[in-house]
Amino acid sequence: MTSDSDFLKLCREAFKAADDATSELVGTDSSRSFVRMGADGTPTSSIDQAAEDAIVEVLKANGRPMRILSEELGELVIGNSPEFSVVLDPLDGTYNASAGIPFYSISIAFASHDLSDLRFGYVSNLALKEEYYAEAGKGAYLNGKRIKPSLNSDLKNLCVSVYGYRQNVERTRKIYSNVRRVRLFGSVALELCYVASGRLDAFVDVRKALRVTDVAAGQLILEEAGGRVTDGHGNILRLPDNVTARVEMVASNGQVHKKILNLLSGG
Repeated sequence: MTSDSDFLKLCREAFKAADDATSELVGTDSSRSFVRMGADGTPTSSIDQAAEDAIVEVLKANGRPMRILSEELGELVIGNSPEFSVVLDPLDGTYNASAGIPFYSISIAFASHDLSDLRFGYVSNLALKEEYYAEAGKGAYLNGKRIKPSLNSDLKNLCVSVYGYRQNVERTRKIYSNVRRVRLFGSVALELCYVASGRLDAFVDVRKALRVTDVAAGQLILEEAGGRVTDGHGNILRLPDNVTARVEMVASNGQVHKKILNLLSGG
């Protein structure tokens, strides 16, 4: 498979293309205009489409055969006998971008054809120019500096991102009542990277609404940083090989993972 330096270069080209394509749309009414229903079953806005179109053109220009799984277009195979799969969320945090809230990103993961082997993950905040990346077995980085999760192990000191309270009050209420802070930022990929870099202690999403495009890159980055990722019941999280299937996730610094799972289970 292609080396990590080649993947990083390609991701940076994709980031620049997405940034150029969306910068004038950020915070405008036109960014929210409905284009069509995406392959993942959610609405595609004009800013989503602009980001995806720009990134796909970069991937096509690369010249290597590849399989793309993207939030808006679904599956696209470029060339014959793809060398790898690209899992793409061209704009994670669409509402934030449309509203001018500076927390939205592109998320790109490279994997084996069937996604059984994540090799490289890249998440970059389009507003703040913070670049996270990781190659399997080689650690995780923010703007070129190696990152690690927090060492917090005491529930009463945790800062956690928790999605799904309205749909799962009974499962999530003990988290809210036992941790110090709950923060929801609106870009799952970046929030996983915030756990990887110690800015958050854990991330919980029990809506069963996450798609592979939301989490593939962030999962690898967090695991390479030294954190832990499971489903909402502590089982290995197996990423679906399509953009329509949904999963739930618990991601943490590793120190508090069992405690968070216990709270979810009512313990």
